[in-house]
Amino acid sequence: MAWKSRTRSLQVFDTELSADTVEWCPIPEWHNILACGTYQLQKGPDAGPEDAATRIGRLYLFKFRQQGPMCPPLSELQRIDTPAILDIKWCHVPVSEKPLLGMATASGELQLHRLLESQEGRCALQTVTSLGLGPDKLALSLDWSTGRGNSSDVRVVSSDSAGCVNVLSLGENSLTAVSQWKAHDFEAWISAFSYWDTQLVYSGGDDCKLKGWDLRMGPSSPTFTSKRHSMGVCSVHSSPHRERILATGSYDEQVLLWDERNMRQPLSESALGGGVWRLKWHPTHEHLLLAACMHNDFHILHCQQALEGSGGACSVVASYILHNSLAYGADWSQLSLEEPPPCSPLETTESRQSQTERRTGGHLRIQYESPTASFDTSLEDDTGRYIPESLSPSSASSVAGPPACPNPAVDSPAVSCLMASCSFYDHMLHVWRWDWTPQEAGCTGTAQGEGERRAVGEGDGGQAVAPAKYAKCTTRRE
Repeated sequence: MAWKSRTRSLQVFDTELSADTVEWCPIPEWHNILACGTYQLQKGPDAGPEDAATRIGRLYLFKFRQQGPMCPPLSELQRIDTPAILDIKWCHVPVSEKPLLGMATASGELQLHRLLESQEGRCALQTVTSLGLGPDKLALSLDWSTGRGNSSDVRVVSSDSAGCVNVLSLGENSLTAVSQWKAHDFEAWISAFSYWDTQLVYSGGDDCKLKGWDLRMGPSSPTFTSKRHSMGVCSVHSSPHRERILATGSYDEQVLLWDERNMRQPLSESALGGGVWRLKWHPTHEHLLLAACMHNDFHILHCQQALEGSGGACSVVASYILHNSLAYGADWSQLSLEEPPPCSPLETTESRQSQTERRTGGHLRIQYESPTASFDTSLEDDTGRYIPESLSPSSASSVAGPPACPNPAVDSPAVSCLMASCSFYDHMLHVWRWDWTPQEAGCTGTAQGEGERRAVGEGDGGQAVAPAKYAKCTTRRE
């Protein structure tokens, strides 16, 4: 069965500072809340070439609400100036009945912020506590032990620029250091819990090593050390759906899937054409994996066959390429999308073009250049009016099964997801939508016009592969 995969941008937000991490709130009542963190090196106007730069950051809080076709869905609720932010993660369960956001900063601190709601219904973050990991360190990542909804003995694991892994316990309004040890020779880019056994911790470092640790045995030696990645390991995520399944990503541009019982040989190896900075399993669909690939955009992988032991690469079922800089932060929202999947632009290209010309005077403001050397358009016209998603560019592609087909016993017949992603040097946050539907259930027609995004390609063995970047018409600042 052929499946239609489509992505379309809903809104673009300029974060002003370089954006590197974004997270939707996982607590049901607050699924429409989005946080975004930024990182910027700043020198004063009189600073010399040898003067150290200051690392500054800003934490943004947004609310997503579908208010009709002519209203932008994302609204800013709050911005907090902070030290530069390397990672943010919401705790998967409420703490004191409220969502809790953890933040790893360039000052070497872990900060916790509680989401509060006023009587008027306005949400805001309030600082709860912070804890330093040590002098002259950058906190690089964090993860919560609550990935499967376990609310007892809530802990945080964090990695830092000195190659250490830190485990901390959460009190009522405090963080307490439980253990700290030297895990890697260089920066420890990532640390993560096994969500099925939270006494197990994983870490990845710039020494190209992936390591496992059992907190019951102490940190004197790892339970395993893998050198399967050929460059720095910067992403690790335990599957919340399947026991012992682990996804790892690296600067070597590979995504590896592992069974924790055999860390000598991965289940699958997928080349994505860009350093894999972040990996996120879908919160409800067990076979879907989101990858932020630095120099090669954002991709959604379907991992069913790999997890069932085929040994092949995961299928790439969608790509989002509208960013123009390093792809760092990405996340799935659990918010239900009320609107049905969009129809093919072939059916309505002429009518939408005439609508656009009538509503915007025939002009869409050019915002930045796309990797395909055609121009992406902003979601505002030249007078600053919002252009609704129904009139904005989208992408469409048909993906042939069976490699990319969902399992009907597990997955729904169609998938519609709200996504967020952010990129570094262009300091942009994008909110976008992905729809994946059976071909016969959607609208007909698959041809693509010049303004559409690239289709998912077919690689050797019937596996879809992430397409490489096209040459730019202008020089990138990367």
